[in-house]
Amino acid sequence: MIQPQVKPMSFEEFLEWYPEEGKRYELHKGIVFEILPTGARELVSGFLAEALTLEIRRLQLPYTIPRACLLKPHLPDSGYQPDVVVLDREAISPEPLWAKASVIQSGKTVPLVIEVVSQNWQDDYARKLVEYEAMEIAEYWIVDFRALGAVRYIGKPKQPTITVCQLVEGEYQWQRFVAGQVLESKVFPELQLTADATFQAAMGSG
Repeated sequence: MIQPQVKPMSFEEFLEWYPEEGKRYELHKGIVFEILPTGARELVSGFLAEALTLEIRRLQLPYTIPRACLLKPHLPDSGYQPDVVVLDREAISPEPLWAKASVIQSGKTVPLVIEVVSQNWQDDYARKLVEYEAMEIAEYWIVDFRALGAVRYIGKPKQPTITVCQLVEGEYQWQRFVAGQVLESKVFPELQLTADATFQAAMGSG
């Protein structure tokens, strides 16, 4: 958390407060948290954004990956900044806060969202999963390259894992991918992306 707060912020107050310098923040039930990047996490996020951008261009899809984007879930007084978010350009225009503050409120605008797991892994596996599901975001990837998540999420023995959650009849169905496997995505069905390459990106290669 960046500083003690006298009182919780509303989402509207958070937007008004949000500084213009390069740092990233999220709002969790009225409390502001600074997203502290690590080198490895940024490398993985960048690698995935590049891989998806190449696929978007190859297939000439109407998608874009913004540099910064705030998702407004149904949970009151909250706003999340995913590590990677794919937006449908054709669905952005109805978004009332996009032009002013790069805020997305409808899951129909977001084909895919990715969170790269950090020390607060509970948010990615629990809170954000529930909220992205409620927003009806079609696909959610949880990239746990350091195997930080609990055994109930990534299995035993714990190992680096990418969990792909796909929306089926309003609920996420999970599939886990580990070293030696190719990811399966309904949003990018022709994507040839291995779990190994993603994990290796954390070391500056792959």
